[in-house]
Amino acid sequence: MFQWLNQTKEVIEQQVPEHIAIIMDGNGRWAKKRGLPRIMGHREGMKSVREVVRTANELGVKSLTLYAFSTENWTRPEEEVSFLMKLPAQFLESDLKDLKERNVKVEVAGEISRLPIYTREAVQQAKADTVDNTGLRLIFALNYGGRDEIVQVMQKIAEKVQAGLLLPEMITNDVIEQELMTGSMTDVDLVIRTSGEQRLSNFLLWQAAYAEFYFTDVLWPEFRRDQFLEAIEDYNQRTRRFGGV
Repeated sequence: MFQWLNQTKEVIEQQVPEHIAIIMDGNGRWAKKRGLPRIMGHREGMKSVREVVRTANELGVKSLTLYAFSTENWTRPEEEVSFLMKLPAQFLESDLKDLKERNVKVEVAGEISRLPIYTREAVQQAKADTVDNTGLRLIFALNYGGRDEIVQVMQKIAEKVQAGLLLPEMITNDVIEQELMTGSMTDVDLVIRTSGEQRLSNFLLWQAAYAEFYFTDVLWPEFRRDQFLEAIEDYNQRTRRFGGV
């Protein structure tokens, strides 16, 4: 316990990223290694979600975006997709009271209209119940795809230009960012991906333009508080230049 307290204190004394985004990868491989169905890996991964959310909140992270379900994930086996659709509702039903007490604000990025009604109702209820919270912004990327997001933004801006509400020369980074699914959120500072894969997988393509990347071989169900703190410590070894020198 004292080792964890010292490690947490050391991280807090360093620079904590304002916005962390996580690609939670490796649930299926975790289950396969143990001879279990893939869905058991997703269930175990929820424990990592809970621990990482609490740690991020304790550290003072302002925004935490979790890649829960991508627009490409619909191609997975029907049983697995059905289970994944139930997970957000199960997590929020069991943890919403704790999130409210910890002053966490729940948000969603993605096309939720395609999600099952029980999933939509759970996330909408969580958003409504935490709308006034001022702590960590916890964003679940559900049915989210970075390219789809950018296409939708361009369509909205094109409609405004066509309607005479906006001139082409008035289109700036700020105008585009106002239309993003992540809204007023700051750009991503740190992207974490578990399981050894080293790609963005269509995640926050605009928002992660100058993010630092942290790749780890640890599978998501095994990525807990200690691994999260290690990622932040690694982040603090970087020098961010944003194109400068």
